Amino acid sequence: MLTLGIETSCDDTAAAVLKDNDILLSSVLSSQDQIHTRFGGVVPELASRKHLEAIAPIVQEALDRAGVTLKEIDLIAVTQGPGLIGSLLVGFCYAKAISYVTRIPFVGVDHMAGHLLAVFLEEDKPEFPYIALIVSGGTSSIYLAQSHTSFSLLGRTRDDAAGEAFDKVAKLLGLPYPGGPHVSAEAKAGNGAAVKFPRAWLGRSLSFHGGHAPSIHGTRDTGLSLASAGDTLPSMAVEDESLDFSFSGLKTAVLNHCNQSRQKDIPLQIPDICASFQEAIVDVLVEKTLHAARQHNIQTIVLGGGVSANPRLRESMLDRCRQENKALFVPRPSFCTDNGAMIALAGFYYARKSAPGSYDQDVYSRSQI
Repeated sequence: MLTLGIETSCDDTAAAVLKDNDILLSSVLSSQDQIHTRFGGVVPELASRKHLEAIAPIVQEALDRAGVTLKEIDLIAVTQGPGLIGSLLVGFCYAKAISYVTRIPFVGVDHMAGHLLAVFLEEDKPEFPYIALIVSGGTSSIYLAQSHTSFSLLGRTRDDAAGEAFDKVAKLLGLPYPGGPHVSAEAKAGNGAAVKFPRAWLGRSLSFHGGHAPSIHGTRDTGLSLASAGDTLPSMAVEDESLDFSFSGLKTAVLNHCNQSRQKDIPLQIPDICASFQEAIVDVLVEKTLHAARQHNIQTIVLGGGVSANPRLRESMLDRCRQENKALFVPRPSFCTDNGAMIALAGFYYARKSAPGSYDQDVYSRSQI
């Protein structure tokens, strides 16, 4: 079975051809990073216009590299949501048009399902069930994956996604877009404990490894708990601990630190700020993911989404998984970021479970899983 996967949820136009569920024949992508860099973020109107220009050539290139023609395709899988509506419409309408003309069945795929299954594009595949941390510019979520089509949302961001926080802090520090890779690069030369940025645990109580607990500040209404970077790393062994994320306070803390330094004429130590900010995000992502695994007695953890390509996140998650005797599976960086291959794979399993898509279906901005 040959599946053509099409992905246009944000600012990358991607297409891939997958044979059955394990042989990737081609995967191509057109990035818009250079276009959006001068704006410090994705401009939705520009993104959708560039998708219009790129979609046909990218799909044709994917077919050419796979050595197949459109007539040989058995299924078209396309991202239906979540994402930027204008961007989604380009890929979804293109897929429906091809399907209508050629009578090739199509299926709409949830973008999150693609990230949840991207690890199966690798030779080393996890077994179900597993806990998945999906982190990108648009989401920070924890899922329990029970099969190729069954996922339960355990926690999600309440405000800024991790990747969004990386981009905003990068812009604040004068670093180029996309911010994640540049913050990560600067952090390599910095001290992650130099600035005590807060961690938002969003829980009523915490227990800690070590001989003392850090100071915790919170409110009864929000349940927000903040721990400083220099304190002992927490182990969230409380059953009712929230698995949601919040990074807006961390972003504000970076802004306040920069403003205070400027007011005192203290030069900004960009590497230290980046390293400390990165550590604050990584600590929360890793600990909440492991807490989810403990809650559900799961021994396997999977990473996905663009931020999972971050070297420090991978390193920290691997160290903690080793400490707790859990297996960790992480796709290669090109499968972490948006790509057509993961959409093709998710579509393959969607098609086995449900009927093909109908032409009156529309895109959606919020995930359905």
